[in-house]
Amino acid sequence: MYGKKRLREIDRRVRFLTKRLEQLQVVYPSAKQQGKVYFGAWVQLEDEAGQLKHYRLVGPDEFDLRVNKLSIDSPLARALLGKMADDEIQVSTPTGNHWYTITAVSYQPFAELN
Repeated sequence: MYGKKRLREIDRRVRFLTKRLEQLQVVYPSAKQQGKVYFGAWVQLEDEAGQLKHYRLVGPDEFDLRVNKLSIDSPLARALLGKMADDEIQVSTPTGNHWYTITAVSYQPFAELN
């Protein structure tokens, strides 16, 4: 019985991923985006305590904070969109408001992440 249940879960996941693949679109950074934060950007932030954080803005199915991949749908990513280095952003979270300064934007991984 357990095997059949697991097989149904796998089949459901395969159907979901098949539908997602049909909808996917490759996004290449344009010259207009350089220096600004958009989908696919690597962003370096400095928090209120002076600590540096690095994130890459990715799709909601790709996010993984263990490897610094931040969902484009997250409050932090939404606050970053369209901003540039030296801009300050405020993000509202359940724990309160947090301020960050954007210290770098790139469409290639930062050297520290390699």
